[in-house]
Amino acid sequence: MAINTGLPQKNLKSISHALNILLADEYVLFTKTYNYHWNISGPTFHDLHKMLEEHYRELLEIVDEVAERVRALGAPSLGTLAEFSQHTRLPEKSGQPKAMDMLKNLLADHESIIRSIRDDMKNVVTNHHDYGTENFLGGLLEKHEKLAWMLRATVE
Repeated sequence: MAINTGLPQKNLKSISHALNILLADEYVLFTKTYNYHWNISGPTFHDLHKMLEEHYRELLEIVDEVAERVRALGAPSLGTLAEFSQHTRLPEKSGQPKAMDMLKNLLADHESIIRSIRDDMKNVVTNHHDYGTENFLGGLLEKHEKLAWMLRATVE
């Protein structure tokens, strides 16, 4: 059924595509954070293990919110590991880095997503006039900025 909310279908398709790319990034970051939660070690294990649990739980909520925003715009959301791997902009490496390197990797990924969200916000307003998605992305931006701050403060 076609959506009739004042945005042309081509705009909805373009916005949904951008959100699906963001969804892939969010899912990869969620998975990486969960992996590090399982595998972190060292003298600060307990504190970092708990912090990463808080982070992956927050990221899981973000994943769900992004997927639901895509669906609200009338498009199917990505949903397989293959799709997420194919569409993500985040790097993935095998192996288990040291604890501080794990946190630095996560910080770099959050900062990458923050930059992508800023670009997406410009696009949805300038090219598509979708103020609802702009508002949605602004909320995600704030969440990633807070998570990045926590990682940055821990690494410094």
